[in-house]
Amino acid sequence: MAEMKTLADVKLKGKKVLIRVDLNASIIDGKVQKGPRFRRHAATIKEISQKGAKVVVLAHQKRRENPEYMESLEKHAQILADLMGKKVHYVDDLFGKEAIEAIKNMKPKEIILLKNTRSYKEETIKKSPHRHSKCEFVKKLAPLFDIFVQDALSICHRSHASVVGFPEVLPSYVGRVLEKELASIAKANKNLERPLTLILGGAKIGDYFGLIKRYIEEEKVDYILTTGVLSLVAMAVKGVNMGKQNKILQDQGLLKNAKEIEQYLYKFSFPNDFAVEFKGKREEIAIEDLPTDYPLLDIGQATIEKYKKIIEKSKTIFVKGSAGNYERKGFDSGTKQILAEVGKSKAFSIVGGGETTTAVERYKITGINHISLSGGALLQALSGEKLPGIEILKKGRKEKREKKETKQNKK
Repeated sequence: MAEMKTLADVKLKGKKVLIRVDLNASIIDGKVQKGPRFRRHAATIKEISQKGAKVVVLAHQKRRENPEYMESLEKHAQILADLMGKKVHYVDDLFGKEAIEAIKNMKPKEIILLKNTRSYKEETIKKSPHRHSKCEFVKKLAPLFDIFVQDALSICHRSHASVVGFPEVLPSYVGRVLEKELASIAKANKNLERPLTLILGGAKIGDYFGLIKRYIEEEKVDYILTTGVLSLVAMAVKGVNMGKQNKILQDQGLLKNAKEIEQYLYKFSFPNDFAVEFKGKREEIAIEDLPTDYPLLDIGQATIEKYKKIIEKSKTIFVKGSAGNYERKGFDSGTKQILAEVGKSKAFSIVGGGETTTAVERYKITGINHISLSGGALLQALSGEKLPGIEILKKGRKEKREKKETKQNKK
């Protein structure tokens, strides 16, 4: 943290502040779900506003091709307003005339949320900070602000315009949420007490490969407990015939790059049993009784008990992903019991990923040391990869870097 400035290093009164947060949420029946991201980012935004700054918020809602993509973030603005007990003006524009006029006419302590950053097609193109700083989005908005604040670890692994373009040209600071995330990662990487256990599940398995590779090859991990899609993919790679589940994985393209983990399977702990839905009810089936004509929706109780024993003796635990379809009635047992056991353990624990943090809140799990709002970026940071959004904060804006380099050259 010494390399980056935080909100403690800047006087906010009278400042025009552009802040990037992550309000990406699930949408059920057209309703934006209010999760932990809203609550934590709302606290940062409110603090900046209360200190007398004019605050403009940048956020996104899914990618354009995703059915949950929304160009308008008006519903997100209302959720923020409800949480802060303070008006959040929504402007359905990103950097056009309407947005620019609204920003110029702001009064101290006012808050504006702009249109989805991904409504700008060049936002998600992977470019260097310098190239992004030259795009229309950054060139039109940056001159209107005094400082930029990055508050979301969950987007820092993306070299997107709103993530790396603004810090290239504006004095930039780490927000409260990101500050806490980085401190927890630093603590975890500095003091990895053994036994160290990774509990990996959920649906997004591509993020796991780098972490698994690093921790196994550097002999830093003792146990890798597989749940969710990872356990199913790993078993398919291992040659287990699960029946209908193999076809589902194939149809979803999940086996395409799965061979990347084949050489590490010896380190995996696999489920002993799974839960399926039979005549509308949960039924558990042992591995020995596979294949089955039913999808595998959760880990079974025998697996939960086996994993609990490993969790109990662990000293460091990282968790990402649910153990099954926990939002489906009758199939939350694995997710709920595993998270509860992690909370009860004496280990230093970090839980990450949107669905996992939502589950922690839903089941009122306590005792976890750090609940990260990030999934992929968290895993990349833990596996030693550099995150573009963090690296640019360390470097500082271009003008400042050039001035420093000039001084060094003169010496």
